[in-house]
Amino acid sequence: MEKDQNPEKIRGALQGIPLGAVIILAAVIGLGFLGSFLAPHSPFAINTQAMLRGPFSHSSKGFHLLGTDLLGRDILSRIFFGARVSLVVGLSAVFMAGAIGTILGILAGYFGKWVDALIMRATDAMFSLPFLVLALVLAAVMGPGFFNIVLILGLVGWTGYARLIRGEVLRIKEEQFVRYAKVAGTRTAPILIRHIFPNVINSLIVMASLQLGIMIIAEASLTFLGLGVQPPTPAWGSMVADGRKYLTTAWWISTFPGLAILLTVMSVNILGDWLRVSLDPKFRQT
Repeated sequence: MEKDQNPEKIRGALQGIPLGAVIILAAVIGLGFLGSFLAPHSPFAINTQAMLRGPFSHSSKGFHLLGTDLLGRDILSRIFFGARVSLVVGLSAVFMAGAIGTILGILAGYFGKWVDALIMRATDAMFSLPFLVLALVLAAVMGPGFFNIVLILGLVGWTGYARLIRGEVLRIKEEQFVRYAKVAGTRTAPILIRHIFPNVINSLIVMASLQLGIMIIAEASLTFLGLGVQPPTPAWGSMVADGRKYLTTAWWISTFPGLAILLTVMSVNILGDWLRVSLDPKFRQT
């Protein structure tokens, strides 16, 4: 009977997959890692004779589907390369924040007492500060740059993981299998690694998927303000900033990178919501 039910559960789960979000996200990932092969032009090539050309225009360098910017650089090619920046920064920051928050959350939930109090007070202090404002302050202190922005977002984004994982650990450590492991004389480290951590992975995946969109927006915001990824590296935030003075005459410079941010973040959030429903036991059919 169990073998007959499993395929039905799998098919039921697959029917709920948001295909539109998956397709958009797969396209962004593909463009991010294959952009150097798919881009019709070099994203760095300056062509003063093709400045501010509109969508579907031609120049001496060829066809420009989405137009060119104030330096004559092809917008479509720069969007392709900007996808790589957003994905790498977003995923790296999520990984760092998740690692920090998971470790602290497990320690707080399992050991309790002063360890829990210390970690949770630090978490509350971080929560009291607006995420983007704190990131701006750190970026101003540490300086702009690709690696700095990843480090900054990772250091300010761990609090949600710590709270979530702590709550999960408080429940899991009271389960029978953890009690049996303690009675059997298993040391603390193996209990945390073999018994506690595997049971918080679902929550960790859901939290990471929902936070990825926040990290992409945060990176674009800092880059827009000149505190993130620096030129000449193509980044969606800097592309939007480049076109803010030309919104009435060359709207495409900011519009298309802005749409790329919108579609990517929206797809990530939709997929994150689906993962939350699929992985949360409260939503699963028994």
